[in-house]
Amino acid sequence: MSFLDDDRPKKPVAHEVGCDLSSLSVEEIDRRIGLLEEEIVRLRTDRAQKQAGRAAADSIFKR
Repeated sequence: MSFLDDDRPKKPVAHEVGCDLSSLSVEEIDRRIGLLEEEIVRLRTDRAQKQAGRAAADSIFKR
C-alpha cells in the first residue's frame, strides 16, 4: 500500500541551508540552531558507526 503514502502531506522543512534568515526572530534562529546541532550529533554518530564497520571489515579482509 505504498501508493497511499504518496498522498500524505510532506513534513515542512525546519531549516534549509542557505535560506533567507532576515524574517526570523532570535527565538526562531535559536530553535534552528538547536535543530542543526542535533542533526550534527546524529550525523557524527552515524559516521562513527560506519567507520567502525569499515575498520572491522578491513581487519578481516586485509589479513
